[in-house]
Amino acid sequence: MNLKEELKKVFLDLVRFDTASDPKSETYPSCENLSDFAEYLSLKLAELDLKDIKIDNYSYLTATLPSNTDKKCKTIGFLAHTDTSPDYSGNMINPQIWENYDGSDINLKDGVNITAAEFPFLKNYIGKTLITADGTTLLGADDKAGIAEILCAVKYLNAHPEIKHGKIRIAFTPDEEIGKGTDYFDIEAFGCGFAYTADGGPLGELSYENFNAASAEIVVKGKNVHPGSAKGIMKNALLVANEFVSLLPDETPSNTEDREGFYHLTDLRGTVSRAELSFIIRDFDKNNFEKRKETMKKITDKLNEKYGEGTVDLTLEDSYYNMLEIIEKHPYTVELAKKAMVLSGVTPEVIPTRGGTDGSRLSFEGLPCPNLFTGGHNYHGPYELICLESMEKACETIINIIKIEGEENDGKL
Repeated sequence: MNLKEELKKVFLDLVRFDTASDPKSETYPSCENLSDFAEYLSLKLAELDLKDIKIDNYSYLTATLPSNTDKKCKTIGFLAHTDTSPDYSGNMINPQIWENYDGSDINLKDGVNITAAEFPFLKNYIGKTLITADGTTLLGADDKAGIAEILCAVKYLNAHPEIKHGKIRIAFTPDEEIGKGTDYFDIEAFGCGFAYTADGGPLGELSYENFNAASAEIVVKGKNVHPGSAKGIMKNALLVANEFVSLLPDETPSNTEDREGFYHLTDLRGTVSRAELSFIIRDFDKNNFEKRKETMKKITDKLNEKYGEGTVDLTLEDSYYNMLEIIEKHPYTVELAKKAMVLSGVTPEVIPTRGGTDGSRLSFEGLPCPNLFTGGHNYHGPYELICLESMEKACETIINIIKIEGEENDGKL
């Protein structure tokens, strides 16, 4: 089995599907495409002869790779999410293969150029195989790379029965990109002591620290009259919305890094009569996270005092929290992943994730769940790319986690 070629084949097959989640939907999953994709993946799992393949009413797809050893091993779970980001089109993805990449700029359609000057990490991939979209869509490696790596790891284990392992559980979940990926996930039925999400970034990335996250929905109610006789009467909702944004600290994603938090305006629409704003709020520190939400409340109160009670309505909703406080109590999960990476020839890079994964919520709900690299960069837009050789190492890491637990550990490193 040529693992790299198998990964490429499976990945290119999966990105054909448009599976962008819909943050405005009131259904679960948020779109029918996600249900259809789960059905397709269930067929792929059946081809791998997995057992207990189930799709529930929420389009969670789960399956079991049975143990092939008499040794008592921990049951390990591996998860990836089926949806892609709604931030950019995922329709009619046209992958581009850049074999033996030479380090030069990658020029795509519509003036999209992935340049070595803007993205200096490209120098790390000279001589490797890169996959991009064509400039008109995202690629979908987040998280179809993770799905492909899990599928190929199972296929490899089936082809190598001499690798002894315990029971392995697999789950593919929808709507992670809109913060709802585990809303109805049944941890008890999944039946694992710990798990890993395959939903990370570049080679070697191992993360078990992520943002605390909340969403903020703001509605501004204006008063529209004829502009010729509007003095003292008109209340322009668009201008009030703009004032709300101007009162926030200049702490946006483009101005922050490392463990710095931010306010991110993701949507603004409206008329003179009514405007709607959507923000996401992020911070690693729980106290700072609460202060950010309080800032939003204070601005709301200030504008209502200025323009009249009821002008601005704010709805805050927490999405997930920093899983560090949970994973620190389960160091075995991290040490196992590190050992597996080293066995795969990869140097572990423990970094905080400036985002979140299903694993953050699962950890707080009782399933410790660090996040493994998948090999990609620049997710959620047309500059997205992934290195095929990094995907191969990600798949090897999954295999080695299973192998170490099955053959060496007896529950201990």
